[in-house]
Amino acid sequence: QVQLVESGGGLVQAGGSLRLSCSASIRIFSEYAMAWYRQAPGKEREWVATISKSHATDYADSVKGRFAISRDNAKKTVYLQMNSLKLEDTAVYCCKAVISGRTYWGQGTQVTVSS
Repeated sequence: QVQLVESGGGLVQAGGSLRLSCSASIRIFSEYAMAWYRQAPGKEREWVATISKSHATDYADSVKGRFAISRDNAKKTVYLQMNSLKLEDTAVYCCKAVISGRTYWGQGTQVTVSS
């Protein structure tokens, strides 16, 4: 059974940084792309970043240049380094994996950016 567990969220001042982690219980983790999404209060869930199995990355325009996604296949973990955080980055951040056509989500970790 696939499980995704996020950690690293918290309260941070605007301009600060956080690093989120998503630990995955995926048998062959290195074979799958991983993604981060976020959902702010009252808003729809939005895609943040993706990293492919070959470590190619892609970002939403709203986070490009501030966030960095990476992965450690040995640890079966994907990271999201978030710098220069803004108030509008406040959200629950979740990681996602698609395996054999089935989508898996973690429970999410809260990131709150204060002024």
